[in-house]
Amino acid sequence: MPQNESTQDHGTTMTGAASLVRSLEAVGVDTVFGIPGGAILPAYDPMFDSKQIRHVLVRHEQGAGHAAEGYALATGKVGVCMATSGPGATNLVTAIADAHMDSVPMVAVTGQVASAAIGTDAFQEADIRGITMPITKHNYLVTDPEEIPRVIAEAFHIASTGRPGPVLVDIAKDAMQMTTTFRWPVELDLPGYRPVTRPHSKQVREAARLMSAAKRPVLYVGGGVLRARAWQELRQLAELTGFPVVTTLTARGAFPDSHPQHLGMPGMHGSVAAVTALQKSDLIVALGARFDDRVTGKLSSFAPGAKIVHADIDPAEISKNRVADVPIVGDCKEVLTDLIAAFEAAQAEGESGDRTGWWQQLNQWRERYPLGYTTNEDGELAPQYVIERIGRIAGPEAIYVAGVGQHQMWASQFISYEHPGTWLNSGGLGTMGFAVPAAMGAKAGRPEATVWAIDGDGCFQMTNQELATCAIEGIPIKVAVINNASLGMVRQWQTLFYDGRYSNTDLDSRRIPDFAKLAEAYGCVGLRCENADDVDATIEKAMAVNDRPVVVDFGVHRDAMVWPMVAAGTSNDEIQIARGMAPEWDRSDD
Repeated sequence: MPQNESTQDHGTTMTGAASLVRSLEAVGVDTVFGIPGGAILPAYDPMFDSKQIRHVLVRHEQGAGHAAEGYALATGKVGVCMATSGPGATNLVTAIADAHMDSVPMVAVTGQVASAAIGTDAFQEADIRGITMPITKHNYLVTDPEEIPRVIAEAFHIASTGRPGPVLVDIAKDAMQMTTTFRWPVELDLPGYRPVTRPHSKQVREAARLMSAAKRPVLYVGGGVLRARAWQELRQLAELTGFPVVTTLTARGAFPDSHPQHLGMPGMHGSVAAVTALQKSDLIVALGARFDDRVTGKLSSFAPGAKIVHADIDPAEISKNRVADVPIVGDCKEVLTDLIAAFEAAQAEGESGDRTGWWQQLNQWRERYPLGYTTNEDGELAPQYVIERIGRIAGPEAIYVAGVGQHQMWASQFISYEHPGTWLNSGGLGTMGFAVPAAMGAKAGRPEATVWAIDGDGCFQMTNQELATCAIEGIPIKVAVINNASLGMVRQWQTLFYDGRYSNTDLDSRRIPDFAKLAEAYGCVGLRCENADDVDATIEKAMAVNDRPVVVDFGVHRDAMVWPMVAAGTSNDEIQIARGMAPEWDRSDD
């Protein structure tokens, strides 16, 4: 557990609020995103004097939560957000749920009404502990100031170990106002919390045996590999085995896009090669992935001929959706390390599947059905082109943060991710409004990095008030608004499945608001681009501004669609590469 000079206050008398700040310092917190209010106000007074903690005053508590997520995803450390009771706490709920779905380490500290008032429907009272019970890894209600150091130490330990996730610490106002003696816990005592990190050697050996014999294997890599910081071990195993690799939406960057063994992203909008490789495989080695419905399509038809090796630190995920032939509970870093040794041993003992034909087939699919897009005859700007050019000009060292919808899919498809921690997005919950505050958090945690938020005009209007935070706090993010004047992904579904009946998806955001003027009003640089010939120059102009946030309004074609696509509830075998067009398979493909 990180400790610093704050723990030298051990045995000192102080308020519970001062104890809270000392505890946050003791676990190494350097940034808190939040908004003060009545019940949390006692904590803001001692935080004013902290030389270690930077408080970023956001404009909405949801922004604080997403900023904490962006900070955590970009740095690998626990993100911290803070809010007052009642509506302050409930405004954090979406971000907490988002962190829970994507296994993001986060601690949310909320104020609560005074102990005597709890349960009386007092002003700004909400049972935030009860509300967040299903969407936190653990949560606390603290009414005794002496418990604050222990609870904070436990909260950070729980959030960052095992399967990471959000922990909520709700502290009654009177507990922060009362005097207490600060005692930092020498060691943690959590008898009910023992995450299994080391995999069972017998299961690893059985997995290695299947891997050695497989003729059509795939490494199915999920976000757990990134949470375990196991990307080097992943590459070592991939190159040792020669297996093809697919990386899910939350795992992009765990394995370099440029690597010849990488087939791309599986799932609803994955590459044909990645989706079909899983379908036709005889062995899937799932690493830190959860067989999400967006990856499997119709579950009963998913990879019918494949045996499953499923490795995950959370035993609840194994066999939850697809039954595992070899279940492995453990930290992905340790699982991969042991698999490498076990595979080498299995290879030395003899049996090895011939995978020459498999790679010939994979390469045929990859060459025949690459990701691509068409430009428009009317000359309107293609959104894919804009995103592709941002990726090329900003380069693979930049951090890209997406909202949710078409622009998110295009950003996952047309930017090349070579490094871990360079692609941040809302995966499991699919939270519109994620991009701007999460980019703010990423930039606060990694100020040396170029951070681009790739946002849609719908998402952007949900949380763009955090541009004021960025401008005032000196957090110069860059925002590309892919403006098709619509809720684009919903419009795409209305085109495909509702006979073009566009019910309530027209945002008219080419006209209202003027995003460039809005950006200027927020103290940012506002730019606009609607012509393909101007795209590079506009991006380079944005790249040249480093003292303020930049917003670029890219006016794009409103009927561009995300392809390939597996329609919801259908089999991955029914993947379409364009409207009404399915891949043409040779008989040899079967």
